[in-house]
Amino acid sequence: MNSFYYNIGGRIRSLRELNRYTREKFAEIADISPKFLYEIETGQKGFSADTLHRIAKGLSVSCEYILSGEPSNSIDGEIQKSLNLFNEPQKKKLTELIHAIYELSILK
Repeated sequence: MNSFYYNIGGRIRSLRELNRYTREKFAEIADISPKFLYEIETGQKGFSADTLHRIAKGLSVSCEYILSGEPSNSIDGEIQKSLNLFNEPQKKKLTELIHAIYELSILK
């Protein structure tokens, strides 16, 4: 297994789960099959630049972040540094809080 694709797949899966997408729902968003998404997330398959772009767009991150794990601008970097201060259960709670704030802001 190629560790480069394994790391990318892990980032994609983590982001998908943070966004609360099932594999089937996100595959639909990215216009790929759920099986192919599974193969990407587990590092079994590579993918085209077009697929990378659709995945990044669907997850609201840059292609650079998916490929390298590094944010593409300073605000993303600061947010990532702040998130890294928390453990995984705390990150999930923060994500829920951010989603709730967003939902309240679009209702106004």
